[in-house]
Amino acid sequence: MDSKAVLFSHVDLLQHDLFELGAFLHSNPELGNEEYKAVEKITGILEHNGFVVEKGLAGLETAFRARYTVGTGGPTVGLLCEYDALEDLGHGCGHNLQSPAVLGAAISLAKLSGLPPCTIEVIGTPAEETTSGKIPMAKQGYFDHLDFALMMHGGDRTTVDGRSLAINNFEFVFEGKASHAAVAPEKGISALDGVLMMFNGMEYLREHVRSDVRIHGIITDGGKAANIVPERAAAIFSIRALNRPYLETVIERALNVAKGAAMATGTKVHIYKKKSMESKLNVQALNDVLLENAKLAGAKNITPPRERTGSTDFSIVTHRVPGACIRVSFVPQGTPNHTKDWVEASNSQEGNEAIITAAKSMGATCIDILTSPSLLELIKKQFVTEKEIQDQLVLN
Repeated sequence: MDSKAVLFSHVDLLQHDLFELGAFLHSNPELGNEEYKAVEKITGILEHNGFVVEKGLAGLETAFRARYTVGTGGPTVGLLCEYDALEDLGHGCGHNLQSPAVLGAAISLAKLSGLPPCTIEVIGTPAEETTSGKIPMAKQGYFDHLDFALMMHGGDRTTVDGRSLAINNFEFVFEGKASHAAVAPEKGISALDGVLMMFNGMEYLREHVRSDVRIHGIITDGGKAANIVPERAAAIFSIRALNRPYLETVIERALNVAKGAAMATGTKVHIYKKKSMESKLNVQALNDVLLENAKLAGAKNITPPRERTGSTDFSIVTHRVPGACIRVSFVPQGTPNHTKDWVEASNSQEGNEAIITAAKSMGATCIDILTSPSLLELIKKQFVTEKEIQDQLVLN
């Protein structure tokens, strides 16, 4: 029996534990940086299977790294997982599937006899939906030593990630002057007017940018009472584009919209830069081998990469080391994530099947790369080339 068949049998033997972990995470949804139950459960399973666990990486209580060493030297494999839920929704992004799939791949690899010298790392990255634990973890070098990194995500089809959108989030806080809205409106300056003027300006901006640009926002503070001229109002916007250089030009125009809205309404605006992520750097050879192994694992509804996409903090990792993500079908095609449909499906037979498919896909991909130095060399060569192209875009 070849090594992939053995790995697949190991994954199948782990089914009960993997499904139980997925159900536990689904029943105990935790917000970003508060995933204490999830981390205890996940790391407990890894320790039980011989992995050495470190917690509290990069000052984050719910970030962890678990290592299993085979022999001496060799490549280091990074298998990344997320486990945070969405506020007031639960696991509407399927993050309860990721850890079971990654553990299935990692533990099954560790059980293989004859695996070349290597280090298998399971890296837990909290708060993907909010503050993104990968940002401080990357700054402190927790991904730089990896030879390649893999992760999975549930999806409405099975595919590898293609492009993604670079993104910046901004908070705009407008400052006005309070007054009674009926008795003395002329003595007030409405901060809400500033926010609304900014929203109108953003609408006009949308008409004159490239089709890949996305500008979307919400009002987070519109005042306290209808009969008081708001002295404070605030909004949050996300601004995205396919590449960082063009995104920066759109951001400059968007910030000018906010400043112009403040000038037009007599308010002051304070601009706070929040989360920032790059567009994903793709390595075709790594994507190809991952998708081929998804086929071997019996994945359903395999398609080319999505044309319309969002942003991912996994992009931060892919600018440091070769990385790829397999998206595994578990909901009908066209079903949007961050919905109740995803919450329900992520604790179903289809969700469980996605766990097993992803575990086998990632594990088999690791076998291919670890047993073929020439494949790893090709992946690294393509990574360097893609990074040079991206860096040149930034310089120009």
